[in-house]
Amino acid sequence: MNEPPHVSAGAIRGEAPSRRTLLAAIAASTATAVPLLSSTAAASPARHPGHDLLYIGTWGKNQVHALRFDPVRGTMNPLGAVAEVSSNWVAVHPTRPVLYVAGAEPGGFIRTYRIDDTSGALRRTGEIETEAVPGGSGGLSYIGLNADADTLLIADFATGSAATVPVRPNGELGPVASSVQNTGSGPNPRQAGPHTHHVVIDPSRRFALVADFGADRVFIRHYDRATHQLSDGHRSYATAPGSGPRRLAFHPNRQSVYLLNELTADIEVLQWDARQGSLTPRQLLTTNAQGHTGTTSAAELAVSDDGRHVYTSNRGDNTLVVFEADPRTGLLTEAQRLPCGGVTPWSFSLHPGGRWLFVANKASATVNLFRVDPRSGHLTDTGTAVDIPDPDCISVRMARH
Repeated sequence: MNEPPHVSAGAIRGEAPSRRTLLAAIAASTATAVPLLSSTAAASPARHPGHDLLYIGTWGKNQVHALRFDPVRGTMNPLGAVAEVSSNWVAVHPTRPVLYVAGAEPGGFIRTYRIDDTSGALRRTGEIETEAVPGGSGGLSYIGLNADADTLLIADFATGSAATVPVRPNGELGPVASSVQNTGSGPNPRQAGPHTHHVVIDPSRRFALVADFGADRVFIRHYDRATHQLSDGHRSYATAPGSGPRRLAFHPNRQSVYLLNELTADIEVLQWDARQGSLTPRQLLTTNAQGHTGTTSAAELAVSDDGRHVYTSNRGDNTLVVFEADPRTGLLTEAQRLPCGGVTPWSFSLHPGGRWLFVANKASATVNLFRVDPRSGHLTDTGTAVDIPDPDCISVRMARH
């Protein structure tokens, strides 16, 4: 995909490119991760009390960027590139100054970095390879920590597998604990085989739910907290053919699961039975605007901490869609639809304080800031944006007082 480093919002419209197409050009090259600080970061090493750090992966640019965020004033100050490394996805440890970076190149590489809270600089401390046999182009599509922050969950789009890695008390990674292979395909040309997109652990901590874009299924695996291992199989939930499951999120009621399907751009409300480890469909809603034509592509999903609101992004419409959730049933009602502030909202992150939402608009090469109304859950575009080359994901390191 040939894009300029930065284009104005609204200048690009069209189909969200396939992961296989985007990564074909970079799969053969592995960037060496080198600690890096831009002149901006180097010139402002002073501590900023109460300011958080945002780390942003860049799609195909082989860099991690950082921003300093003031949650009181709602300001974002760029620190520039802080590491030169392939960064399909990034995740910050919730309590340790550690950043995990998932790569696009064959091998399923994950690098760990120590965060300097004063400057935002990164120092690489480790690297693991999660694929026993490299699976070609595609790389890792997601990494994230479980609720106990002792297991790193890995979705490998290229191989159609899910893996787990133990996280030591200091935040560093142990050897790979398990890797399980999905099977299946779908009718879309991008669904020739399994392509794992997301992994979450259920609230009982007994099961892992694995969304597979290529197989049109959510695989349900046993999860062992003691060994950090996933089982080879339990059962699965089949989505509509050609839907392309992408993201999963549990409601705080522990009984409702939201599934965002990329190719059909709809959101499903599923009933979760923790005793049986099973999913039952309850509701299906589109994230497309009425009268939508052209490309259909949903991307990101999040639930507010109080469970009253569910947020999604739609790359076909370049919108954010907010749903109200019934606190008892988890069923959804559309509450708001607004422009994402740029083009191709690849992902977004809710600030842990609940008052802000950061959007990674890939094609417009910006990270845009939205204010969250704590009562209504509605979003307001603050007009604040920072130029970042092809941002794909955002992870927050909260300030330590």
